[in-house]
Amino acid sequence: MSDHKNEQAFFEPSFSIREACMQASSFLQGLGVMEPHSNVERLLMHLLGLERSKLLLVWSEPFPAEHAEEWVKLIRRKAAGEPVQYIIGEEWFYGRPFTVTPATLIPRPETELLVEAVLEAADRLWPPDGEAMPMVVDVGTGTGAIGVTLASQRPRWRVCASDLSPDALAVARTNAARHEAAGRMAFVQGDLLAPFAKHGAAGAPDADDIRIDVLVSNPPYIPADDLEGLQPEVRDFEPRLALDGGADGLDPYRRMVEQLPALVQLPRIVAFELGMGQAHDVAALLRNVGEWDDIRIITDYGGIERHVIAIRTSGD
Repeated sequence: MSDHKNEQAFFEPSFSIREACMQASSFLQGLGVMEPHSNVERLLMHLLGLERSKLLLVWSEPFPAEHAEEWVKLIRRKAAGEPVQYIIGEEWFYGRPFTVTPATLIPRPETELLVEAVLEAADRLWPPDGEAMPMVVDVGTGTGAIGVTLASQRPRWRVCASDLSPDALAVARTNAARHEAAGRMAFVQGDLLAPFAKHGAAGAPDADDIRIDVLVSNPPYIPADDLEGLQPEVRDFEPRLALDGGADGLDPYRRMVEQLPALVQLPRIVAFELGMGQAHDVAALLRNVGEWDDIRIITDYGGIERHVIAIRTSGD
């Protein structure tokens, strides 16, 4: 089938905006694309620079001829399986827009629950109206969604974001600047907790300056053998480095727990996101350290045990 015929399958110059949306949705649905209508609406709002409420007001107007060529390109990209977040370069997290690129995982709604758990637990240990504020490290920051959100929600906190990928760190810096948090954050390249050890990696902050009070991480947790069975949008487009958690998906958690003794101090809060069926194993890893008196599992919106948070309620 020619490119012209492919275009005709979902677009004609005479279409209204509504017709363009409906036809593109039907076209993608026929290809097995998940959530075709919501994806097409997001692409349309991005292309026209309109919020959904404004889009509905122009629903019956002719599709703007100056955007027709770009519209066809956007739908082709979606038809090829590319996540809409990479196409438009953005995803919302905790009420804020975050720049995303293929160098980073796309932020997920369930991770917002991890942020909420950290905020709640830390506010009990370091009251917002008190003098002492925690040092927070977000390991494997990706877009910076966790670290930037924590820095934005609690401007007096000190937040450091780390990642093995320099490209991901560049995106995190962009998002920190976007949300006016860059001046209150540090960014470190390195593997898990290695940069924060007493003899950290070259170029990392002096370990004596990084006394971690709160460790939060959403590391790679997909078992290696499960990667090929992932949804194609994830498997073929999101970075493998941020997905592969080793044979059983638990390698990053084991390594971070093994690295904890090399820190200047053990964090009073450790909060991890994890995959389906991993919560009790990760909780056991933390329990075996014997430093936290409250270790709990948090269930996400889909009923999956998605997060583990360990808290030491008493100070040193």
